[in-house]
Amino acid sequence: MPPRNGLASLLRPEDSVVVLIDHQPFQLTNLNSHDPQMAVNNATALAKAAKAFRVPTILTSVLAERGGVIFPQITDVFPDQEVIDRTLINTWEDSAVVDAVKATGRKQLIIAGLWTEVCVAMPVIQALGEGWDVTVVTDASGAVSVEAHEIAIQRMIRAGANMMTWLAVAAEWQRDWARIEHVAELTDILKHHAAGSGIAYLWEQQLLNTPVPTEG
Repeated sequence: MPPRNGLASLLRPEDSVVVLIDHQPFQLTNLNSHDPQMAVNNATALAKAAKAFRVPTILTSVLAERGGVIFPQITDVFPDQEVIDRTLINTWEDSAVVDAVKATGRKQLIIAGLWTEVCVAMPVIQALGEGWDVTVVTDASGAVSVEAHEIAIQRMIRAGANMMTWLAVAAEWQRDWARIEHVAELTDILKHHAAGSGIAYLWEQQLLNTPVPTEG
C-alpha cells in the first residue's frame, strides 16, 4: 500500500464505495465499546452522507433470519436496495459482496460494521492484502468491549488501513464549501446527526433571521 499522505490520499466521492456490515439487533445487544444510540446514529449518518454524495453503498447482514435485519434507520436510506445476507463471518470471502463492490469500479473502499474485532477486521485485512485502499469508519462501528474495539483498530492500522469518523469522511467528500451540489443535503445530515454542530447551525440560522432591535 502507498503511504497515506498527500492530496491524492484523501477520500473522493467519485472514487469511494461504502460497505456497511452487520448493523443488526444481535450485534447491538452486546455492543459495549460505544453507546448503542450513538452507534446507530453514526452508521445512519454515514449511510445518508454516502447517498448525498452519490457514493455506492453495499448493505450486508449475516444470518439475518436469526440475528435480525439491518437497522431500519439504515435500510430506510436505501429503500429499494437488496441487503446481501451471508453465512460467512468474513464479508470479503462472500463473492456476492465482493462482486458488488468491484462492479462499482471504485478503488477507495470504506467499511463500517458490528463488531469491529470480527466482522470489520476480517474483511479489512483481507482486502488490504488484495491491494484495496481501505478506510474504516470507527464511530460507525463497535465491539463487545472498548479493549476489543481498540485492539482491532491497532491491528488494522498495522495492516495498512486508514481510520476515520463519519463526519471526517463527509468532510473529505465535501472538501470545498464552494462545491454547492451537495451542501444542502450535507447540512440536513448535520442538523439531524451531528449533535452540537447541527444545533449550533440551527441557532446560527435563527440569529441571522432575528431582526436587529432599533431604538424607539
